[in-house]
Amino acid sequence: MEKEPLLQLRVFDLNCWAIRYLSKLRQERVQMIADTLSQEGYDLVLLQEVWSETDYRTLKQRLSACYPSSHYFRSGVIGSGLCVFSKYPILDTFLYQYSLNGYPYMLQHGDWFCGKSVGLLVLKIQEIVFNIYVTHLHAEYCREKDAYLPHRVVQAWELGQFIQHTSKAADVVLLGGDLNMHPEDVGIRLLRGWTGLRDSFTDAERFEGCEDGCTLVPDNYFTNKKELQPFPLGIRIDYILYKGQSNFAVKCDRLVTTTGKAPGKSIPYSDHEAVIATLYVKRHGEAKAPNSNTVEPALVDIMNEARTEVRVGLHAAQRQRYSSGRMAILALLLLLLQAVMGLSSLVGWASPQPFPKFSFSVLGSLAVLVLLVSGVLHIFHAIEVKVLQGTEDQMRLALQSLQDRLSTK
Repeated sequence: MEKEPLLQLRVFDLNCWAIRYLSKLRQERVQMIADTLSQEGYDLVLLQEVWSETDYRTLKQRLSACYPSSHYFRSGVIGSGLCVFSKYPILDTFLYQYSLNGYPYMLQHGDWFCGKSVGLLVLKIQEIVFNIYVTHLHAEYCREKDAYLPHRVVQAWELGQFIQHTSKAADVVLLGGDLNMHPEDVGIRLLRGWTGLRDSFTDAERFEGCEDGCTLVPDNYFTNKKELQPFPLGIRIDYILYKGQSNFAVKCDRLVTTTGKAPGKSIPYSDHEAVIATLYVKRHGEAKAPNSNTVEPALVDIMNEARTEVRVGLHAAQRQRYSSGRMAILALLLLLLQAVMGLSSLVGWASPQPFPKFSFSVLGSLAVLVLLVSGVLHIFHAIEVKVLQGTEDQMRLALQSLQDRLSTK
């Protein structure tokens, strides 16, 4: 006879698209989100892109009666945008900022300034320890020429490693957020394969919402229709993933996504659709070790594919490091040449004014500017190279361990 579930957990996940001064109808939508969360009374709320702490304080004030525990994860220049609201006491929190997160000179994208991260909070519900993770990975922007794919793969790997190394004492692991990856992308396959996390959409016994579980759909008033032209139904990039450990099992009874407009409203909550999962936690008869996941041969192929993407990014970073270093050296040589010419005119080795003073000053200023910019870029790309090399080394060791385990089966 099947055991009754010990616990039901209703989880709400949403990328709020609340960018101060830029997002349309931001304050109205934040109020809508607060109204819905207070009415529905979910057990756990995971939000991304709450960039303004003012919006977080508004939500916290409105939701304090229903969700007495909350936390805002601060990171980067403008913040991680991650926050959580819980019916149950939050026992502990931790933030890990990803090593790579785009480029500071790509101002039109801005991911680097956000300090993309993963936030961890620990809950204890009916003596069951939950490790809850909320994250937001680097955006894609252009699928055909995705310059950020290596960075996103590194983020997926670091996220998987972070979950593996921090969840050993947990009974249940849950991850929610905007992963900016399609279900078939190498990053999400690597994350799921490495951690053993299950997808609430594929495992749900009942589903209601957008076709194929899409969370970025053309029917949404705020989405960029041009970007979604190759995907008539939309794309699925927001996830609720989970797994049970020790002697606990988790299943998704029901998964719901919003479908364009918020229920009973004329506008959506965000440019993303909300994902709402109803999870049941059950107890197994026998305990199992947290790291007892069987090794699937397909994981070896996924690891090789991910290493290939990291190597591609490594070669590109090395080229950029070389180019910026060469530019810095040329600017430095130009400055030295100008210094020699200036000293020569002072001591009488050359004509008093080999160049007009204004032109000489402008040229010197430009050389200083190029030296500073190229020097900073060289340092940035040198760090990028080191991170990619380190990630590739980690993947190589992990792959070797997987192959050894498969050979002994």
